[in-house]
Amino acid sequence: MKTSVSSYSFSGYMRQSGANQLDVMVLAREMGFDAIEMTDLAAPDGMTQEEFASALREESERLALPIVNYTIGADLLNTPDLPAEIDRLCGQVRIAQMLGAKGMRHDATGGYRNVFRRYKTFGSALPTLADGCRAVTEYAAGLGIVTMVENHGQFCQESARVEKLVGAVDHSNFGLLVDVGNFLCADEQPALAVARVAPFARYVHVKDFHIKSGSESNPGRGFFGTRAGNYLRGAILGHGNVPVYQCLRILHEQGYDGYVSIEFEGMEENLPALEIALENLQTYISMI
Repeated sequence: MKTSVSSYSFSGYMRQSGANQLDVMVLAREMGFDAIEMTDLAAPDGMTQEEFASALREESERLALPIVNYTIGADLLNTPDLPAEIDRLCGQVRIAQMLGAKGMRHDATGGYRNVFRRYKTFGSALPTLADGCRAVTEYAAGLGIVTMVENHGQFCQESARVEKLVGAVDHSNFGLLVDVGNFLCADEQPALAVARVAPFARYVHVKDFHIKSGSESNPGRGFFGTRAGNYLRGAILGHGNVPVYQCLRILHEQGYDGYVSIEFEGMEENLPALEIALENLQTYISMI
């Protein structure tokens, strides 16, 4: 396994300093990461997304810091025009190609909205989600890019649902971005969930959370609610309650040997938090 970091992990630093994704590539290289993942390109004023992707690719090559994944939002369920959303995502596949990324993660959906009442359950939404994911991955396969969805957004979060989605898409170019911490947002025990979906992993996020029971009062600023009403707050990797090392060991035992990307969204000072997180991740990998 090799280390990576999501550009999203530098969000606090970018907000405070005015830095952009080009700037954080330098920081990631200086910290000692093996690779970087780009999330939702934010092109500076005066640059198109395509121009910015080309600039990021050039910086990647200069720094010898590969961009190994591209992560974007999507909603295949609530869009009034599914073919248009598929076309948009295929355009983002071309951006991934410009970045030099070999993988692209897009959302499936955050869940149905009341206005689209034809969807009552995950099962009723599944055919639409599968059709959309399949169309995107068929296009991406022609460009040599693997596509995936993440256990993300509560509606498509727990292991049984994303496993069903992979089965319904039924395409060799499609898999999962397995986020070992995100299962907690759907109140699922991470190690058990990872053991279920590890065979479908094409990329991995590691994040950590502090957990508080929903039987207690809201802990306050920084915490958010899970689907079942418990509370989570982002933590420095290794400082929270997610069994990160156990999850990585399970992934390794089931054959995953790719990049492991830190996704930090805690309240701690951004850059020192990432330095500590990388130290801990390197320790976990060395122990496997």
